[in-house]
Amino acid sequence: MSSPEKAIIPFNKPCLEGNEVGNILESVLRGKIAGDGKFNTICHKEIGEDFGASFLLTTSGTAALEMSAILCGLEPDDEVIMPSYTFVSTANAFCLMGAKPVFVDIRKDTLNINEKLIEEKITERTKAIVPVHYAGISCDMKMINEIASRHGLMVIEDAAHGFLGTDHGKLLGTFGQLGCFSFHETKSFISGEGGAIVVNDPRLIERAEIIREKGTNRSAFFRGDVQKYTWMDVGSSYLPSDMIGAFLYGQWLERKVIIKKRQRVYDRYVDGLQCCEGKYGIQLPVIPTGAIPNYHMFYMICHSEDQRNGLLDHLQNQGVKAVFHYIPLHSSPYAVEHYGEFDLPVTDAVSSRIIRLPFFNSLSTFEQDYIVAEVLKFFSSSLS
Repeated sequence: MSSPEKAIIPFNKPCLEGNEVGNILESVLRGKIAGDGKFNTICHKEIGEDFGASFLLTTSGTAALEMSAILCGLEPDDEVIMPSYTFVSTANAFCLMGAKPVFVDIRKDTLNINEKLIEEKITERTKAIVPVHYAGISCDMKMINEIASRHGLMVIEDAAHGFLGTDHGKLLGTFGQLGCFSFHETKSFISGEGGAIVVNDPRLIERAEIIREKGTNRSAFFRGDVQKYTWMDVGSSYLPSDMIGAFLYGQWLERKVIIKKRQRVYDRYVDGLQCCEGKYGIQLPVIPTGAIPNYHMFYMICHSEDQRNGLLDHLQNQGVKAVFHYIPLHSSPYAVEHYGEFDLPVTDAVSSRIIRLPFFNSLSTFEQDYIVAEVLKFFSSSLS
């Protein structure tokens, strides 16, 4: 198969799927592009109804996590259990509150937090568990919730990858007291930047609104619930421009189309590369029974770091922008200095061997077939 003529296949490409641009124009022409105009409000209502919870847009997934950390009522030196194989925002949000991240190793199959290792990490200082739904595939939330219930802990789902993914028919982000999403341009559903917090505990809704509005009861004022708004609590400017909601609403209305397109890309990678599992011993993604992902990404786990790096170089030379993923947080300079050492062998092994292939809604079958052919060419030549 010949290479796309003078083309470079990017790792990611933001895709318009509906009336995103028209919605943004409408927001501007309405003269209300600051937070919680028409489209933010519509998103809160319609998406919240599907989630059966309070759904609030934020400026980012990071902002949603920071709101969650405040809602936890953390005190200095409290502990929060989470995987190390995640984006820095998962830990940073809680560190900003003075809490200590306690890192747990991941499973070999889903790359999610190993639920069987959580309980041994719980101490009298533990306040919350933060499972991360890696690649939009659910953690074992049944077991995690059982552990949290036994120890009186909050559960905050980092579902940055997982918007509209489900586990046994239940949406990710609705298992814990709080759920956090990202709509960054690299995610399955996008608004450029942007995120959301889902508040499943009714006792936290009022405070979540206040924290999101700079610590004021401004949201209640705009609803007409109070005559004036004032400073009520700590908080920050976590609500996004209405143009974020305008873009996201265009995506929301096309959600079935988006998931169908992404499933097509995912399935074509599986069909083309599943031979690598038996023939070359390469690990492909695992979807547990009962889990339905939103098809956020496709990855492969190579034999070694050298092999992974060789494949990255080969694809780069052939015009394919594949990438590695997280550098584990526990091995970062900041974590080593402030929180000591953690023995996480699976996390270390996966992070050094994983490669993510280009994945976006408009990735053509021709581009995918070219990528698959180059991957197979590399393994055939390097292992022959």
